Amino acid sequence: MLRRAFHAMGTEVGLLLDAEPSAESELAFAHAEREFERLEAMLSRFRSDSQLSALNRSGVLDAGPDLAALTRLAVEARERTGGLFDPTVHDALVAAGYDRTFDEVLREGHAQPAKACRGQVWIKGSRIELEPGFRLDLGGIAKGYAVDRALARLSLAGPCLVNAGGDLAGRGRLWPVGVETADGELTLGLENGALATSGRDRRRWQRGGHELHHLIDPATGTSAEGEFLRVTVLAPTAVDAEVLAKAAFLGAPVETPAVFVTTDGRTLLKGGIG
Repeated sequence: MLRRAFHAMGTEVGLLLDAEPSAESELAFAHAEREFERLEAMLSRFRSDSQLSALNRSGVLDAGPDLAALTRLAVEARERTGGLFDPTVHDALVAAGYDRTFDEVLREGHAQPAKACRGQVWIKGSRIELEPGFRLDLGGIAKGYAVDRALARLSLAGPCLVNAGGDLAGRGRLWPVGVETADGELTLGLENGALATSGRDRRRWQRGGHELHHLIDPATGTSAEGEFLRVTVLAPTAVDAEVLAKAAFLGAPVETPAVFVTTDGRTLLKGGIG
């Protein structure tokens, strides 16, 4: 089993390739890593030179194919989830204190007033236009998109798994994947599919004596409250898994396999996991 690790999109990325060492496998690793680097440079809201930042500054952009495709996926996901997944939560995240890369987020401070979400986004061909006063955050779905793209590159060299901080996608064989539960770890088999987790137990900070986190409820513009600590969902692609995990965390019904951990320490298995 060949392995490669690097840092991208604010997390540690791990690549596994079931192949013998060769020039082909090294090239596949390099292509997968470069895909993460390329997409981060284009889609990060923390980089002033990214296409996403240019769109957020001007409100309109003739975007490259990846930003146009991902924005379209995000808008479609909002429709599919009844607004529970919403790419226009950017200013709500900033108001809550997530205004820089998470490693630099101040652990204490004062939150700004909540920013309403659900701004309109218009896409015609490659041209994206935002409703005045709204900006996009594509953090989670962009990471899923990068996982899917890197997997496509890496799979040309053999069965493989891509893990970007808990967003995983595998192809070519059955991959055992550990999922944290309230009581320990549950091992799931991942074959030609993906998995993502949304939770309030990782990226969190304090503002005005209140604990906040990065999962914004679009209905309130503030960090979501509810019975779940985290939700892990299996889906055909990492993009789908990201969208469904966020929606499930906010209370959407789940038909795909999923693992829920509640704030009172229970583990709920749904969608055929038993």
